[in-house]
Amino acid sequence: MIKTENLVALFLETRLRTESLCKPLEIEDYVVQPHPDVSPPKWHLGHTSWFFEEFILKDHKPNYELFHPDFSFVFNSYYESVGKRVVRSDRGNLSRPGVAKVYDYRHYVTNELKELLENGISQAVEEILMLGIQHEKQHQELLLTDIKYILGNNPLLPKYNDSFKEHPSLDQMEDWVQMNEGVYEIGHDGPGFCYDNELGRHKVYLHEYKISKQLVTNGEYLEFMESGGYMNFAHWHADGWDWIQENKIDRPMYWHKIDGVWHHYTLQGLQKLEEDTPVTHISYYEAYAYAQWKGARLPTEFEWEAAHSHLKRGSRWEWTESAYLPYPGYSKAPGAIGEYNGKFMVNQKVLRGSSIASPNNHIRPSYRNFFQPSIRWQYTGLRLAR
Repeated sequence: MIKTENLVALFLETRLRTESLCKPLEIEDYVVQPHPDVSPPKWHLGHTSWFFEEFILKDHKPNYELFHPDFSFVFNSYYESVGKRVVRSDRGNLSRPGVAKVYDYRHYVTNELKELLENGISQAVEEILMLGIQHEKQHQELLLTDIKYILGNNPLLPKYNDSFKEHPSLDQMEDWVQMNEGVYEIGHDGPGFCYDNELGRHKVYLHEYKISKQLVTNGEYLEFMESGGYMNFAHWHADGWDWIQENKIDRPMYWHKIDGVWHHYTLQGLQKLEEDTPVTHISYYEAYAYAQWKGARLPTEFEWEAAHSHLKRGSRWEWTESAYLPYPGYSKAPGAIGEYNGKFMVNQKVLRGSSIASPNNHIRPSYRNFFQPSIRWQYTGLRLAR
């Protein structure tokens, strides 16, 4: 078990960082929901508090009183076994409770849980607490990308702040890692937290392959666009082709051509496109089409993990060619906690690595992110394999 003072410090640091991400916002920004996949910042603040209340405080703190009887309905996300909830696409209609009330809720839950921790908790409760902390760290990343979507769809394209650098430059030299055929071990191993979808560790056989050390850049992706990549069916899956036709997609999200010059919206506002930085906000469909155009492919998640120590750390979640499926021996936890990962193992692609929005202490080589192939509002990019 972790020392009590270390648990308290980690918990409080996590809670404070979530709130610090909201400090640059205007009060009106907290409620906006321009897309069903995007949750208002106010909802993130409440949901991450509800998680601790629902799964720890209600059952493990003697004489605990709910902050408000309706908040489970308002802030439950997708836990069917917990009860009814607001439909995801209606989260932006929640003008009440107000922002101040939601912050009161956060502080109430934080103080109640801090008191519980200081009095000592069992190993079982500590495991739920660590899941809750990691859950809130996931929401910090979602919160930041949701804020970008909210502001990036505001007609004024306002800046979030000046301190968040989204686009580190890359060397444009093509550099490949040669990986030998053989048996490699995949999955989490050793001490430290992991999600259940990273277990159990198992062996896979990989054929000889090459994988790029670098992520694909904006300049490289622009070549694909200028060559007619979005107009040539030969590069696309049928689903991807239907998707770009139906949604009139012909560029990454947040790209704008102004007076013949490409710009992209960033959290620092609208800026000229930086061609030597990693392309981002692209779907799996677009990543696949680019790889096809280059005469290459996307790596599988197993190829990515086997080679990770040779790769330059990315600033983007990297689409892989792997479907999101359970590892051998996977079993869901009982009750609502079992809904955390297992029920999403269908119709999704695995992403590996991390993004510029990921908390630094939240990432490990075995981490498996996953989204539907059309998703673009996260910091998603790609590297090539052959």
